[in-house]
Amino acid sequence: MIETPSLVDQYCHGVLRTELGLGTFETYLGRTPAPAASGTTFFDTQTGFAVRRWCPPLLGLEPHCPPARYLARRRELGVLETGRRLLRGSGISIYLVDTGLPGDLTGPVEIAAAGDAQAREIVRLELLAQQVADTSGTVEGFLANLAEAVHSAAGSAVAFTSVAGVRHGLALAPHPPGPGEVRGAVGRWLAGRRAGAALTDPVVLRHLLWVAVASGLPLQLQAGTAGPGPRIDRTDPALLTDFAAATAGLGTDLVLLHGYPYHRHAAHLASVFPHVYADLGPALAHTGARAAAVLAEILELAPFGKLLFSSGARGLPELHVVGARLFREALGRVLGGWVGDGAWSRVDAERVAAMVAAG
Repeated sequence: MIETPSLVDQYCHGVLRTELGLGTFETYLGRTPAPAASGTTFFDTQTGFAVRRWCPPLLGLEPHCPPARYLARRRELGVLETGRRLLRGSGISIYLVDTGLPGDLTGPVEIAAAGDAQAREIVRLELLAQQVADTSGTVEGFLANLAEAVHSAAGSAVAFTSVAGVRHGLALAPHPPGPGEVRGAVGRWLAGRRAGAALTDPVVLRHLLWVAVASGLPLQLQAGTAGPGPRIDRTDPALLTDFAAATAGLGTDLVLLHGYPYHRHAAHLASVFPHVYADLGPALAHTGARAAAVLAEILELAPFGKLLFSSGARGLPELHVVGARLFREALGRVLGGWVGDGAWSRVDAERVAAMVAAG
């Protein structure tokens, strides 16, 4: 096995501050906000099995203990102590936290304290636009305030992220929309906007992407199974090929998040565009015992210095643990196998592991 150093989780979310019952806990193990079908449980998924394998020992229980026993121990320790033990047992030393999800989730400062780690903020463009819209009465006011908000965020955040692929699909026109087109789309969006309604207008989404590109900060684009919903065909990272070409040479890196099951397409883009990087995110947690096979597939094409570890975890500290432990195990198994076969030297395998994990 090839050992990895401490991990930089380059994309994740905070954890819930509230105690959870069995049903609520389970929803975070599934790919849908809906409960499991009658007579079934989300513990009977690769994610559920991975949680039962890796998390109980961090709470003083044996691996694979029954879910009811695990959740009873969780309640006994309390949500704060549970989170502290799990996050500190993950091996993650730096968290880059997307603060754009709704709900009672911890922010970067809290997750850093709980995990005895460092943390930085990732700003979600769509949430930033909605916040600006709340305080802007006119189209021109919105556009001016948005530019100012992006500039301000670029001074403190480590990256921007976008869920345009989840909201609309990644088959967006690759070039910046014209000023008149932007003003018209923003005017329609502001006029028809309802509190809490998701931003789905493709022109406004494109404008956000290009404002972020102009900032120079890395731009993370969610692809594949990035969010709940049945239409993953609209989130194939191959649909970003023209956008990647249009942003080449501008000084802004693009990071393709969660490309699974199109991870080979993400790896291809990372191999042909110098400014494109890729990760697998929660795909390893979703594939569980098959994580090594999935990781080996993205290692087929992508330059190794263009791959990044992330857990993509949200809500449950268990998902940070599972993402980190499965990544370590999968990477060690794949690279260790290549060393054992004589294809790689151990020195090179350890160097590549360090690049992907944290470097």
